Amino acid sequence: MIDVWLVEDESLVREGLKALLATAPGIALAGESPDGEHAVQAIPVRSPTVVLLDIRMPRLDGLGVLRALTDRRALPPTIVLTTFADPEIVIAGIRAGAKGFLLKDAGLDELIRAIETVAAGGTWHQPAMTARIAEALRDPQRPLPPVPLEPLTEREIEVLRLMAGAYNNREIAAALGCAEGTVKNHVASILAKMGARDRMLAVLRAVDAGYF
Repeated sequence: MIDVWLVEDESLVREGLKALLATAPGIALAGESPDGEHAVQAIPVRSPTVVLLDIRMPRLDGLGVLRALTDRRALPPTIVLTTFADPEIVIAGIRAGAKGFLLKDAGLDELIRAIETVAAGGTWHQPAMTARIAEALRDPQRPLPPVPLEPLTEREIEVLRLMAGAYNNREIAAALGCAEGTVKNHVASILAKMGARDRMLAVLRAVDAGYF
C-alpha cells in the first residue's frame, strides 16, 4: 500500500484529489495539510510513502516545504502539483528535492502512474513540461552549463529522450528492442556522465548541454 500525504491549501482541490485517490487501488490517503507549515510539522511524524505538494500556498509555499524537509532529512518522494507549467518553478523544485511534477489538470491514470513511479524510486514529469523547460534553459541570459564528464553515445541519447517522455525502463526496452537490463546499464551511465542523482535532473542537464 502506498501512503500518500496531500498538501493543498484550496479546499475544493484538496477534496477533489482525495476523491480521486479513494478510487485508486493500492493507494491510501495517509493525511492532509492545508498549508506548508502544517506539512513541515506533520510529514516527518507520519512518514508517508509519497507526498503530493501544491507549489503555491500562503504562509509557506511548496519550495519552502521541500527545503525545510530536506534540511531535516525527512523529505519523502514528492510530486509537486502546479496550475501552470512554469519552468523556473520546476527547476527550483527539482533542485530542492522534488521527484516529480504534475499539472493539476492531469487525469487519474497519470496521477496514479506518477505516484507509483516515485514510490518505486523513480521520477516523473509530464512531457508537456519538457519543451518549456528546454526553452527556459536555452535563455541566453543564463550562464553556460557544465559540460558532461563524457559525451553520451547515440544509444544513450535515444534512451535519454525516452526518459524525457517519462518512459520507464521496461517501456524504453520495448521501444528500442533491447533487454531491460541493458536499459538499466544505459541509465546508470547517463546519470554518471551527467553528474545527476536522478533521471529528472539528468534530463534537465541534458537540455542544458544541448542534447534536445
